[in-house]
Amino acid sequence: MASYIILWNWTDQGIRNPKDSPQRYETFKKDLEKGGGKLVGAYYTMGKYDGVVILEAPNDEVVMKIMLATASLGNVRTKTLKAFPHEEGSKIMESL
Repeated sequence: MASYIILWNWTDQGIRNPKDSPQRYETFKKDLEKGGGKLVGAYYTMGKYDGVVILEAPNDEVVMKIMLATASLGNVRTKTLKAFPHEEGSKIMESL
């Protein structure tokens, strides 16, 4: 499965009800699992981003569908990064 790192920030709507965040997280996790993905880790952070989610998914389409569904709720804005494990990235670089 491919790995992804999601950086997110609260929207004005999302920060109004931070107590709802754990339930929104559980919904996100269930939707990811329904799509064949797996949550690797989730963190609330301080600094430029309010949180980070690390996940695995069978393909980009699953991630795009989940991220569009999440964004449509209006609670967070996200940046999605496709991540390559060190070994895989090294092989790509060695093939140059």
